[in-house]
Formats: sequence, structure tokens, C-alpha cells
Amino acid sequence: MKFRAAKIFSTCFGIGYFPIAPGTLTSIVAVICYFFIPVQHQPLLLLALVLLCSGAGVWAGTLMEEYYGEDPSIVTIDEFAGQWLALVFLPEGLVPIALSLLFFRFFDIAKPGLVDRAQRLPGGWGIMADDLLAGLFANLSVRGLLLILSFFHLWPSL
Repeated sequence: MKFRAAKIFSTCFGIGYFPIAPGTLTSIVAVICYFFIPVQHQPLLLLALVLLCSGAGVWAGTLMEEYYGEDPSIVTIDEFAGQWLALVFLPEGLVPIALSLLFFRFFDIAKPGLVDRAQRLPGGWGIMADDLLAGLFANLSVRGLLLILSFFHLWPSL
């Protein structure tokens, strides 16, 4: 029963079984949830969801690694948490949402520096940590880009 629950949560109710780019698909689903569920635009609620997903991801990811090996591709709860972290406290609108998705996927796939090192943590900690850092870096990148655009009057002042 415990393993079944871990499978359900870690694969985001089966999204992780998608045969092509399950992580990207999960990130897109996280953005769609954010876009269509306005209550998620409340930063403290979204942070609570990130923490909830992270806790579930560490627990479920650890169990999944014991069965499937290191960081199995079907485990995608880390993309949900990371993508939502990439959206926290961003201004409303399609541009920031789209940028958060692009930057998050970049940092999650490229795994620069700290992101790569974080995934080496044991069990579910490594599964979750790299995506949370990718989400943080994506969030900061969107903020930086929007700030630069505002200097050139291409985006409202932040």
C-alpha cells in the first residue's frame, strides 16, 4: 500500500509514465494548474504547495529509487514543486508564466553548478533538491529579465 501511494504521488498521478519528456509535460501541467486555479496566485499558498510536494517527493522518491534505481524518469513530482517555486511572487500575466517555464526547463535540463551538485544528495533529497534549485534560479532569472525590460520601458516597473 505504501509503495502504491509513493508511485501515485511521485508520478503526479501517472503523468510520469508519459513516454516523451515526462518532466516537461509535468512542468506544463503545473503551469496550467497555476494559470487556471487563481487561488494558487497567492504566494503563501503556492509556497505551502511547494513544501507539501517537496515533502511528499522526498518520501516517495526515496521509495521509488529503492525499486527503480537512481532518479527514475517516471518520478516527476520534483518538476511540479520546482515549477511552482519558479512562479512564486512573480507578477501576473502570460509573459512571466511562460518565462518561468522556459527558465525552469533550462535550469532543470542543463543543471548548472549547484543544481547538478544538489541532485547527488541521497534518495528523494537529491530528486527534489535539484528541481527546487532550478525553480529558484528560474524565478530569479525571470525577475532579472523583467527588471531589465522595465529599464527599457518594455515591461511595467516592478
